[in-house]
Amino acid sequence: MALLDVSDVTMKFGELVANRGVSFTVETGSIVGLIGPNGAGKTTLFNCISGLCKPTEGKICFDGNDITGWKPYQIAAKGAVRTFQVVRPLKDMTVFDNVLVGAFLKCSDNRKAFQKADECIGLCRLETVRERLAGELSIGGKKRLEMARALATSPKLLMLDEVMAGLTSTEVNESVEVIQKLKQAGLTLMVVEHVLDAIMSIADKIVVLDGGIKIAEDTPGRIIDDERVIEAYLGAKYSQRYKRRNEIGAVD
Repeated sequence: MALLDVSDVTMKFGELVANRGVSFTVETGSIVGLIGPNGAGKTTLFNCISGLCKPTEGKICFDGNDITGWKPYQIAAKGAVRTFQVVRPLKDMTVFDNVLVGAFLKCSDNRKAFQKADECIGLCRLETVRERLAGELSIGGKKRLEMARALATSPKLLMLDEVMAGLTSTEVNESVEVIQKLKQAGLTLMVVEHVLDAIMSIADKIVVLDGGIKIAEDTPGRIIDDERVIEAYLGAKYSQRYKRRNEIGAVD
């Protein structure tokens, strides 16, 4: 069953067309990766889904509701929540209080909100910095904080915008583990990511944008053989390396 249905979405900024006729679905309980070169329209599409932009054309349905043109707070309250590529912590508040802000979206009871914030801090491995000011965290810590704050809203769909960009290999592996645990817990995720080895290893489906247009939608194993994707983004070397790793069981 599709939790999210994006249908013929076009987003124009004057004469600039950032997305043109993009359609795809996100099935409940799945991880969908959204990839493509810089300027492909990935974040703009996230903005349309999350309510920061109203599509020029097309329709977006979430959990059986047409949310096209809804305000961001309405969409978040309905259960579709996103992080930002450029992290936006409340830097003068503690890590715990940042996550607590997210918990209060749906928790009116203080005790339950505190429990939810603690749970999300644990999931995102932020226990050791719980009482530190958010502005003091490393970039990796701030990205985990973004994820924890979004999770605290109890979303049905979590949209992650490049949460692994700029991280060390250890931090990337930790993020992959967190995302896999969230899926196992029943959460649906949509992930914009340039760390290809990571997204290819966890996604059930990959949607590829180039120049604002969807050029492919398929499983990771098939995407790496798609000539349009290889030419536009992956490159032949990555495709060959992926297949070699897959042959020896390094990638499922």
